[in-house]
This record gives sequence, C-alpha cells and structure tokens, in this order.
Amino acid sequence: MAEQLTRTVVNPRDRVDTPTQELATMLNQRILETKDRLAADRVSIFFFDRDKCELWSVLSQEQKIMRLDARLGIAGHVAMTGETVNVANAYEHPLFYTNVDVEIGYRTETLLAVPLKNPEGTIIGVGEAVNKARGLFTNEDAGVLQRLAEEVSGGLAEFVRQMIDYPSSPDHFPTQRIVGMSHRIEAIIRLIDQIRNCSVDVLIQGESGTGKELVARALHESSPRAGKPFIAVNCAALADDLMESELLGIEGNVATGVKARPGHFESANGGTLFLDEIGDLVLPAQAKILRVLQEREVVRVGSSKPIPIDVRVLAATNKDLESAIKERNFREDLYYRLKVISIQTPPLREVPEDIPQMANHFLAKHCRLLKQEPKEFAPNAMQALMRSHWKGNSRQLENEIKRLIASVRGKIILEEHLEPSIRLPQPVPGVTDAAPSAESPKETQSAITQTLPEAVEALERRMTEHALRVCAGNKQKAAQMLGVSRQGLIKKLKRWGTV
Repeated sequence: MAEQLTRTVVNPRDRVDTPTQELATMLNQRILETKDRLAADRVSIFFFDRDKCELWSVLSQEQKIMRLDARLGIAGHVAMTGETVNVANAYEHPLFYTNVDVEIGYRTETLLAVPLKNPEGTIIGVGEAVNKARGLFTNEDAGVLQRLAEEVSGGLAEFVRQMIDYPSSPDHFPTQRIVGMSHRIEAIIRLIDQIRNCSVDVLIQGESGTGKELVARALHESSPRAGKPFIAVNCAALADDLMESELLGIEGNVATGVKARPGHFESANGGTLFLDEIGDLVLPAQAKILRVLQEREVVRVGSSKPIPIDVRVLAATNKDLESAIKERNFREDLYYRLKVISIQTPPLREVPEDIPQMANHFLAKHCRLLKQEPKEFAPNAMQALMRSHWKGNSRQLENEIKRLIASVRGKIILEEHLEPSIRLPQPVPGVTDAAPSAESPKETQSAITQTLPEAVEALERRMTEHALRVCAGNKQKAAQMLGVSRQGLIKKLKRWGTV
C-alpha cells in the first residue's frame, strides 16, 4: 500500500506533568464550547511546525496527534498564507486532502479554517470546524473560531512542548526531504500525493541541483512500491561499451572470467529504477530502454531468454529533450514513453521565498552532523542569500552553508562571512556587461522598458512580498530579513496600497 503523507502519533498524555494535564483539560473544554456555539460536528486545533513544514492536530476529538505535510490540504494552505477558508463542499475543493478523512474514518462536507497567530503576529497554527448542523459556516462563525484561536494561542506553545515528543516521533514523510513552501514546490508535493497509488512512469526535468532525485525518492516512497528496491543510475557515468550489460545484465562465460549478473532493471524488479541524466544516453542505449519499457522484459547480454520484470521507471534530465529530439540526439518515442507524467523542478532564483527555509534547514542539519553549536543568519546575510543567483541551486547553497559552519566561529553568520560571489550584486540573466553602442541609440532606447527607479521599485516590491510570505505576514521579522525598520516597511506597504 502507498505510504500516506500523514502520520498518527498516540497522544503521550501519561508523560506530561499535572499542570499540562490541567491546561489540556481547559483547552479541550474551550474547543467543546466553541463546537456547540458553531453547531459544528467537530472543532480541532492544528499546530504549525514551520521548520519541518508539518501540521500537528494537537487538540481534537480523536484524542490523538496526527501529523501531515503542511503543503497538503486546506489547513496547510491557511497555515502558509494566513487566509481564512470557508468551504461549502470539501470534496469539490481543489485543496481538500482526503487522506485525513480516510485516516479517521470520517466524511467532511462543510469546513471552516482560520489562522492562529501568536502575539507577534506569526502563524503558529490553524483552527478548524467541520460539518455545520444546518447550512454553511458564516462570517460570524469565522469570528467565533478566530476568537478561540486567539484564546488558546497563549497556552498552545507550552502545551505542544509537553505533548509532542519530537525525538520519538515517526520517520520523515516521503516528501519531507523536499524543502520549500512556494507555490511551485507545493504543486510538486500535491502531484506526488495525487499519483502515489499508481505506478506510471515519470519524467523529472530541471537544472542540476534542483532536487530531481529527492522528487524521485518521494515518488517511490509514497507509492505501493515503497518497500521494494529503489535503484538510482547515473546515465552520464555509464561507459558506452558497458551500457547494455549494466542495464540489462550479462550471462556467465560470455567472455573469459565473466560471471553472470543481473542488470539494473532486474535489480529494481518490483520497485523503481531511477535513470538520472537520461539525456546523456547514446541512441543505441535509448533503443534498448525503449524495448524494455514496451515489452516489460529484459534479455541479458549473451542470452536469448527474456526475463519478465515489473519496474517503474523514473527518469530525470537537466537537458532540453525536445531540442535534443529536433537535433536527433534523443528518440521521440522514448521521450513520450517516459513522459507519462512530467514534473519540472524550479531553480532557486525562481523561488527565492524558499531560500530562508532551505538555508535554515541546511544550517541546522550540518551543525548537528558536524557537531557544531547552533548558528543563525543575521538579517543582512539572509537578504544576500535571497538576492543571489545560485547557478548551482540547492547543491551550491548547501555547500556554502557547510563552508560557513566550518569557518565562522561565532553564533551569528553575517553578510561579510559569505563568499564574495554570493554577497555582491548578481548579474541579471540575459543582460551583458557591454556598454550600449553609441551608434544605435534607437535600438538602445527600445530595449529599455523601465526607468532605473521603476526597476528598483519593482525589485523592492518582489523582495518585500517574498519576505512577508516567508514570515507568514509578520512585519517585524520581514523587516529584519529585508534590513529595514518595521516602520519603514509599513510606509512602503502604505505607498504601494497593500496595507
């Protein structure tokens, strides 16, 4: 069975102290009172773990803690955006995540979800009411649920610290290694969940360092093949003269001293074969793979006996295969055979709002692995990271952070600690350093679509929007990230008409 992107954790009530038990009783009583006032069948409070990108249903009638990937479902959308969502028919809503109903044996129809914020304005959870007795939830109901959220926010943090034992919680979700909460990453997580129960072949395209193998592993681990082999093959590293035997296997005694061995397709039988950098395969090897995909059997080198296989193929490339097809370097029939489902992993420069979460993830991970004291980024350093072009994407970012952990003695990483190529202004893609020609003023003038102040303001607005999104609307934290005062940020927002 496919591995769900939810986890159930038995509520460890026997391990909490008496004050926390009393707090839990009080919080649950407030939930029951709100449930009656809303005439709802259920009311729940979810805790939002931003670093792990998880939601925990810490207060609910199930009396158990349920974890889920926050990039799935309506509650996750509310946690990441701060928007209130009122749904008339849950199963017709594109964001509704049906697995929670499956997990608890329930049927959600109407649903109301509101963000839960701490006194600083940071989103720390979600209040949710489902299945109103008559009709739909109203704006007045949203106000009641919001007041509950405000009342419990003070005690929720302490309650969560006592009730959730992170070290003893289950293993990662299949998708948890994919870090980021941008719309592009969220769409990939949702697609992985949508196709988790089927074994269609998938083509993953994206630049080097954008996490193509992480996506492939998540596809495998969330599928019915999760307990079977995951074989990863770098096609660019396969020697042309050994390509066939590596992929299809070889019989013994084909040549002196050669022993029979299975190929990668056989080794992955029942599971998943990940063909990385498939765009680097030579045409004869492409023909062999196409035949295997069509026939679902392999014939080892030196044999004429076909061996049936049951393998899901996930392929990845950083090349433009459609251009390669036009240049006759890649088979069109293989391309469409592989591209049953297509996933495009975005480069970091297109999702700068994901950089703070990714940078902090790598920082915590490698401080722990290298046994260094925890460090953190100063606002100006984080702002520089968000500005950088990151040609090597997440791989380059991770390597830079490992260097910083090894070289920075203090707890705070400043902008001056970053590599010069990262902290200095980055070139705009497609713009050369050549001076405009004095001989073609008309061409130069037509190429400039914005004045310099307009371009600067456009960049300023984009960075501000990213910072506010990353900080869940918290203006104080967004201001620190941007290196401006909170009042200065508010003035800019007022000038742009966004506050």
